Amino acid sequence: MSVTIPTNALILMKNVYQKIFPQVSRELKYWKQRAHNIPNEELRTQALASIADKKFHCQGGGVYSMLAGDKWKDAVRFIVAYQTISDYLDNLCDRSTSLDPEDFRMLHQSMEDALSPENDEKDYYQFRDERDDGDYLKDLVKTCQNVLRNIRNYSIFQEQMIQLESLYSDLQVHKHVEHDERIPRLETWFQQHQNRWPMLSWYEFSACTGSTLGIFCMVSYGLSNQMTDDLAKRIFDSYFPFLQGLHIMLDYFIDQEEDEEEGDLNFCNYYADEAELEERLVYFVQQTNQHVQELPDRPFHEMVQHGLVGLYLADPKVKKMKQFEAIVKRLIKTSGRKSQFFHWNIRVYNRLAGRY
Repeated sequence: MSVTIPTNALILMKNVYQKIFPQVSRELKYWKQRAHNIPNEELRTQALASIADKKFHCQGGGVYSMLAGDKWKDAVRFIVAYQTISDYLDNLCDRSTSLDPEDFRMLHQSMEDALSPENDEKDYYQFRDERDDGDYLKDLVKTCQNVLRNIRNYSIFQEQMIQLESLYSDLQVHKHVEHDERIPRLETWFQQHQNRWPMLSWYEFSACTGSTLGIFCMVSYGLSNQMTDDLAKRIFDSYFPFLQGLHIMLDYFIDQEEDEEEGDLNFCNYYADEAELEERLVYFVQQTNQHVQELPDRPFHEMVQHGLVGLYLADPKVKKMKQFEAIVKRLIKTSGRKSQFFHWNIRVYNRLAGRY
């Protein structure tokens, strides 16, 4: 069964609810069962928690499978496996027993290997006490590699994929170390990249690196045999920094209260005031809209942008954020009528799913 690339929001949502989400659930069901069988209790706990708490990451990423044509199920398989690695490692670095950057670096080597079919799996747990996961992480890596092996001319865009992954992994290492080391490490890291992206602050750059959407976009186009060297460069420049940055800044925006309670780093806290936060979020919306004009299937990528705004601002957490009501309204208005449609649609879906 093929999935045509939708050009309007109604068709997109129909495909999402009838095809994509059910397929994502089937893939996650398999990995949840694998996680249940992890011998080490701590690794098992974090693996199960990452699937239970972050399923919507896989659902959102799964939308990109529509770009893969007849190979959409292969795209979902890759997206769910790769995002599950990301969410699992985030839990291991954020909520588990280690604060060792060497440990975090080795764990995230699995994300580079997942994008490198030529690489052998490694002992990703070698710098931590908990190690026996019943090959859970290695099999997630192999699943990604197996999908990529079926992409003709994967080498055309592997370099761009690895660059996005490298930025992502650097972020995860720097932001999870001892609290007093985090900001100096992130600021020093940004100085290495500031010449290329001078329009960003260190905390905005950090946010832009924290998304996997550019990788999902490239893999899905690759599976449909549409990828060229030029398209890979255009996707990179269209998704990084602004669309990926919008994605993660919205995520941090709705998590401000939760992160404060948990003592977690939140990049929205570094703006001078709420007015600056509002202006920069609006700037990211405007820049994203401008940059996706360079892509094929432009209406689809525009809907991703509109969907991100609608999805995050429809989250039940937003209802409690009374002080940010004006920002929420302006972001939805700036993003356009399609964001309003997604916002309304997802609010209804959340209500029916019992999230309100």
